[in-house]
Amino acid sequence: VQLQASGGGSVQAGGSLKLACRTSGVILSTFTSSRMAWYRQATGKQRELVAELTSAGVTNYQDSVKGRFTISKNNAKRTVYLQMNSLEPEDTAVYYCNMEHYSGNYWGQGTQVTVSS
Repeated sequence: VQLQASGGGSVQAGGSLKLACRTSGVILSTFTSSRMAWYRQATGKQRELVAELTSAGVTNYQDSVKGRFTISKNNAKRTVYLQMNSLEPEDTAVYYCNMEHYSGNYWGQGTQVTVSS
């Protein structure tokens, strides 16, 4: 199983980015029965949960991103997304995608998001 994150970059405050995490080596039933999530880690800080999408379709967000970020997935593409709007400098971090399944816990390589004021 591999997770490949993309879509990071540098934007000004108020801008938007859409991250994508494409999985490979995953059959459809495994993907649909997994919890998918995005985490982030800013320099000098611990990794933190940003958003999650359970296998039941329930979404949860960190308080600081509620109303600005949206997690979604495309089962046919085995891909999970994170739409980030109204970005703030405090959102600057390396973003990691995560797939949690009873068979294992898998991480992508991370993609850098930098928001300038």
